[in-house]
Amino acid sequence: MTTLWQRAGHAALVLPLLLFLGLFFVWPLVTVLDQAVSDPVVSRHLPATSAASAAWDRSSAPPAEMRQALVRDLRAIDDDQIMGDLVRRLNSAQPGFRTLMKKTVTAARDSSGDLDLGEVDARWRDTAFWRAIAEATNPYTDRNLLAAIDLQRDRAGAIAAIPEGESANRAILLRTFLVASTVTLATGLIGLPYAMLVASATGWRRQLLLAAVLLPLWTSLLVRTTAWYILLQDQGLINSALSALGLIGKPLPLLFNRTGVIASGALLVFMAALGYYITPALIGGPKDQMISSVIAFYATGSANWGMAGALGIVLLAATLVLYGIYGRLSATNTRG
Repeated sequence: MTTLWQRAGHAALVLPLLLFLGLFFVWPLVTVLDQAVSDPVVSRHLPATSAASAAWDRSSAPPAEMRQALVRDLRAIDDDQIMGDLVRRLNSAQPGFRTLMKKTVTAARDSSGDLDLGEVDARWRDTAFWRAIAEATNPYTDRNLLAAIDLQRDRAGAIAAIPEGESANRAILLRTFLVASTVTLATGLIGLPYAMLVASATGWRRQLLLAAVLLPLWTSLLVRTTAWYILLQDQGLINSALSALGLIGKPLPLLFNRTGVIASGALLVFMAALGYYITPALIGGPKDQMISSVIAFYATGSANWGMAGALGIVLLAATLVLYGIYGRLSATNTRG
């Protein structure tokens, strides 16, 4: 009985931690994953069309039942926001839906009974538009995950690369890991000698060195970023000191380029640098933005939570792979 009560007490001590992990880690992670693969707009708001498209082979002309089901579904939508979400989803799969749906909705609401969509707009005779609707009826999709690494599905359903120039997610991901790796290297080169210096110092000198490390951590992140801006500008402290020493003839371009981002993030470690957002966004130029900036744009700028979630999952997966490699190497070194 005593052992049972002891186990219950141990479980009670662990339970708050499990609840915390579930509430603030597992649940948000599952939500992000669901946002990345969920695509319920068409199936939810075009239910009759979704049901009628199930038997269509997607190569021949769509059946009359599917055409009239679309007319009935469009007449049933009386919320402009829902219609906007629907149009955006379909237009992302097949350009031209924005103007096509506007004309079709007007014609459907101004009439009753069956409607000849081909007479409303000749584009309804193109199976590509109907195929886009049929493919969008699936409530789950890998479209966002593929787009996060510059891939897409072609007309045959095979995975293919996105045409060059239409997306740069893969290049931004590679740049993110390059900058994070450089930051990690700089951290080691700066941090290790400084740590050895602190360890060898005593008395007030050691306290002063420790205060120099801790003081920036007590300062607001925005204030620290502004300080980097002042230090790195053309007439800032760094360029002025180098000019006074005669080492440079003109100011070094330390702002709005990759050098500035590596310099401003030199005290961050690799895992923190992967998801860092404010410093690259404010100090780095357009060609130096990291993946966190792109995720923030999709989440807050365009309200595209699917793409934001997909990019977050890709970044998380890459991080977990690196963490697994680190764990394996650590275990090997420990056994050795």
